[in-house]
Amino acid sequence: MSHPASRVLGMLELLQTHHHLTGADLGARLGVDERTVRRYATTLADLGIPVTAARGRYGGYRLSPGYKLPPLMLTDDEAAAVVLGLIAAEHLGLTTEAPATGPALAKIRRVLPTNLAERLAGVQESLGFTLNRSATAARPATTTLLALGAAARATRRVSITYRSWRGAVSLRDVDPYGLVFHAGRWYLTGFDHRRGEIRTFRLDRIAAVDLGEATFTVPDGFDAVGHVTRSLAGVPYTWEVEVLFEADLAQVRRRVPASVAEITETADGVLMRARAQSLPGMAQMLAGLGWPFRIVGPPELRDAVRAHGELLIQHAAR
Repeated sequence: MSHPASRVLGMLELLQTHHHLTGADLGARLGVDERTVRRYATTLADLGIPVTAARGRYGGYRLSPGYKLPPLMLTDDEAAAVVLGLIAAEHLGLTTEAPATGPALAKIRRVLPTNLAERLAGVQESLGFTLNRSATAARPATTTLLALGAAARATRRVSITYRSWRGAVSLRDVDPYGLVFHAGRWYLTGFDHRRGEIRTFRLDRIAAVDLGEATFTVPDGFDAVGHVTRSLAGVPYTWEVEVLFEADLAQVRRRVPASVAEITETADGVLMRARAQSLPGMAQMLAGLGWPFRIVGPPELRDAVRAHGELLIQHAAR
């Protein structure tokens, strides 16, 4: 860093990497004295980068939140992580409405070294995903996501305007315990004071969020992800299915997600309780798992399994 401008940018990179550094630390890393460090801090401040300095034994320099994002100094590995993260977020549906991933990627690509930009472009063009965003998954509003995240962090109760799957609109007072991204959708889980129980809400159905003054305490050991997946598994369908597997409990839980069924161990085997809209579809799933099983109910599932077995025999005879 022989050029003063390079050392000023180097100081910015150090302050972005470390929460707080003393003048002596910065001087040693940049190869200058503390007086020069003070001059560099003034230069950054003149550029609109919010560098604050504190005097005294524990004084030093740090970046404080400003009215605009300061220039980011990224290594090649960091730039690659940001680019790939943006690509994955857009593909999986992690972004909110009016996604900013496209403009953000364009800004980063404009300042990447040519060699790195070309290599990352090659990765993007050849990159495939085994998980895809649902074509029907609606994106929530960015303001909704940020407001709920802030309320959950501050443990502040919120009032939400919510539209149910039937289209009915209601006002709910909710203690937001956590946000969960699952199967291409965003969910809020928390205590619903109207129902008097912990509930799950889809973010894309929340029209408005108002922060209240009341605070709350999250129950000890509460698992937001586990609650959301269990509540989605309990959504009512046409058929209530119970099947006993002759298999290892851990093995079944690895193959059958909690969002699909409830898995418990019993004296007779591993019990799967699930809801199904289509019994032929359930028969296909059971056959695909490959374990011996016994149908507890409903009786109609036995007919669906027989029909699927006959179909497989016909295919084998071709």
